[in-house]
Amino acid sequence: MPLEKVQTDEAPRAIGPYSQAVKVGDFVFASGQIGIDPKTGQMDGKEIRNQTFRVLQNLEAVLKASGVGLDKVVKTTIYLTDLTNFGAVNDIYQFKFTADPRPARETVEVSRLPKDALVEISCIAYIPKN
Repeated sequence: MPLEKVQTDEAPRAIGPYSQAVKVGDFVFASGQIGIDPKTGQMDGKEIRNQTFRVLQNLEAVLKASGVGLDKVVKTTIYLTDLTNFGAVNDIYQFKFTADPRPARETVEVSRLPKDALVEISCIAYIPKN
């Protein structure tokens, strides 16, 4: 199966040698997104809720460029610099992921994220056959 690079200006450009996402077969593997506003190139505030909402908007944009939406996400990985933000992230997460079943996921605390972000989320989505 060929690999297809996914790129959109509606999400921040990769800040390293990687793709925003890669499509292969029936799946999209989206790289971790942080709370950068793609229009300004700046972090969307210093508050966990703002950053989480922006992260999910960025993931939505990457998935849209892949031809799917958040409703096709099967797995997410959430990285937090402080697990006390777990509840606030869940509040935004459940607002954006409404389809049942919601994705499988894990959440881990890390010492630091790129650009001193508070949260990073990556995902895997399924591309249904039409």
